[in-house]
Amino acid sequence: MDRYCFTEMTEDYLNDVLRIYTYYVLHTTATFHTKPLTRDEMKEIVFFATPVYKTFVIVAEQRVCGYVLLTRHKPREAYDETAEVTIYLDPACKAKGIGSLALSHIENYAKDQQLHVLLAIICGQNEASIRLFEKNGYTKCAHYQEVGKKFGQRLDIVGYQKIIR
Repeated sequence: MDRYCFTEMTEDYLNDVLRIYTYYVLHTTATFHTKPLTRDEMKEIVFFATPVYKTFVIVAEQRVCGYVLLTRHKPREAYDETAEVTIYLDPACKAKGIGSLALSHIENYAKDQQLHVLLAIICGQNEASIRLFEKNGYTKCAHYQEVGKKFGQRLDIVGYQKIIR
């Protein structure tokens, strides 16, 4: 297995992260965006004013393989110990164990930030992501039916959670 490095997101990685995300926008239901984002729109997704929330880029052999981010669940104080996890991998880097490595990395970071619960909000039809989170100890806690529509298809979202401390 290649050696993967998790490094904090900087502007230097923005084009790579945008390229990866754009693939998912145009070709999958992993994201409910339907049009490619601009660089400025992508910045709003991956950079945060609060240091608790962060994006890490996954690099192997000087190539960006993906990214994992921790975002605020809701902007109310009672949710301050809960965050949402999101992972996007370059399609060429899937099925290599990187998703599990990314979850382990972000969970350790979240523990250091004194977070208690991590959530994953996943398209109900995204079986690979569902398997990834289940394999890593996340349990299904919500199912919203037909809340999105992309490529002419009505889509569910499912919520998964893991209590990390």
